[in-house]
Amino acid sequence: MNFIPTNALGCYSIEPQIIYDERGYFMESFNEKRFQEGVGQNVRFVQDNQSFSTKGVLRGLHYQTGAHAQAKLIRVLEGMVMDIAVDIRPGSDTYGETVSMLLSSENKKQLFIPRGFAHGFVVLSDTASFFYKCDNFYNKESEGGILFNDPEINIDWHFSEQELIVSEKDWLLPTMKNAKKVW
Repeated sequence: MNFIPTNALGCYSIEPQIIYDERGYFMESFNEKRFQEGVGQNVRFVQDNQSFSTKGVLRGLHYQTGAHAQAKLIRVLEGMVMDIAVDIRPGSDTYGETVSMLLSSENKKQLFIPRGFAHGFVVLSDTASFFYKCDNFYNKESEGGILFNDPEINIDWHFSEQELIVSEKDWLLPTMKNAKKVW
């Protein structure tokens, strides 16, 4: 696996080493020892989540606060998404920086997002199966979120607002300026 730092401190693009032969391919998608060495952090994942969505579905920008903050390791099992992480860590050198990465079943890349980032994605293919590991358990009372179209963040979601499929809950999220602090 190759661990490539992104523009936001602590986020990494992870490119697998893929072995192809006449039967198909093989790749190691996760190895705790290699992962911890690659990101330089002692992260232990405790929960896996998966979703299925159709083209234009936007999920995000979500995060967990305080003691329930979560690091995530994200990949796409089928289809293609534009994945977004926003650094919301107070005092971070990259506070407000956005990481945007194309993740697909074809490129097999993964994105590691440390605690203290808001996260979201939009589906670019007809459908997508989205999978991620979390290093902390979900806690409803610790939910936080930022409105996906906050002009301060100015994310290019690759669709007009009219084309996006956004949950009512996500439409009601506050701007980054008014959002819950991550800690």
